[in-house]
Amino acid sequence: MTPTALDSAASPDRVALYERDFSDDPHAAYTRMRQAHGPLVPVELSPGIPATLVIGYRQARTILHDPQRFPADPSTWQKQIPVDCPVRPMLEYRPNALRSGPKEHIRYRAANTAAIDATDQHALHRLVETICAEALAELQPAGRVDLLTEYARKVASRTLNGLLGCPHGPGTRIAGGMAAIFNASDPASAARGNEVLAQAVAELVALRQQHPGDDITTRLLAHPAHLDDTEMAHQLVTLYGAGIEPLANLIANTILRILTDPRFAAALHAGRTTVRAALDHVLYRDPPMANYCASYPPYPADVDGVLLPAHQPVLISMTGCNNDPELTAGMDPDAITGNRAHLAWSTGPHTCPARSHAYLIAETAITHLLDAQPEIDLAVPVSELRWRPGPFHRALESLPVTLTA
Repeated sequence: MTPTALDSAASPDRVALYERDFSDDPHAAYTRMRQAHGPLVPVELSPGIPATLVIGYRQARTILHDPQRFPADPSTWQKQIPVDCPVRPMLEYRPNALRSGPKEHIRYRAANTAAIDATDQHALHRLVETICAEALAELQPAGRVDLLTEYARKVASRTLNGLLGCPHGPGTRIAGGMAAIFNASDPASAARGNEVLAQAVAELVALRQQHPGDDITTRLLAHPAHLDDTEMAHQLVTLYGAGIEPLANLIANTILRILTDPRFAAALHAGRTTVRAALDHVLYRDPPMANYCASYPPYPADVDGVLLPAHQPVLISMTGCNNDPELTAGMDPDAITGNRAHLAWSTGPHTCPARSHAYLIAETAITHLLDAQPEIDLAVPVSELRWRPGPFHRALESLPVTLTA
């Protein structure tokens, strides 16, 4: 059977992932996509930037385990993309494990995995506990606070700075630059964020070259891969990109889940479930990186009789795939809790190498918050919470709550 081509960049059927209608109710959007297109959906990441979004679990696993047909190097694609395109900083070529072909990927991933795996988990736990205590002490003792910016993001960024041996000054600029890059709805913000990020990580590399420490940056510099300054900077961009915004949003989204699901909150307080189970539920239902894991087939690629165009992004919808009816048919919704068959960490050669670290940080952050503030309430009705528009993330604009003294 001749495959059906999915290559019309101007197709009126393309779904705009950058509009607020999508961010306000993505699950309804995935349902409409599935009804209209099946598991492979023509989308726009930004006006005039076409891509294919994979919302079928089986099809996603096939693609993620086939780096020869679906390599992660966007070099050819980005030649046609304006430098001020707001999604380009998230997708453009970088000499790192996330954006390189199979051969280069092996070298970069080996260095990153070795540097990450050498982290002492007990020391990391102590570090996160200290940072959580500091962040909690900085909150108002009572009244309204934004747990996303005033707690979750602080814990994520400060922990990453500690792991990577980054001082406060460049660390603050890195966090700001990374937040701007994720704000793909604002071209000027994304471009400026990319510049700030590049300058700050270069400063971190120079610092650790002169003053080595017991940190991931120093271990990357010492790795037999012999990464040069440019390669080093881009490894750090990847680590910060995976470790600040997605982690902060995972913490915030899980807190929201606990605050808004009475059954789950009751089970948690009664000891019948755990914070780890809440994290897995969010990673299954609404992972903070909703659509990513980009690849760029060098030739038209046939997936289940659909021909995906060459040199056009193929994105995996972790949310869409996790909630694929082919996967979840007959499943009790409560059975999702504790189920780790989700794709939130990706799978295949690009599986996240820092899953255990992310779990530890998020679980510790939420546990400390609930221990310190057992009576937390949303400061606004759930219907008034706003989700940030953008094609990649599932992120609140804020998480306003009221705390008791």
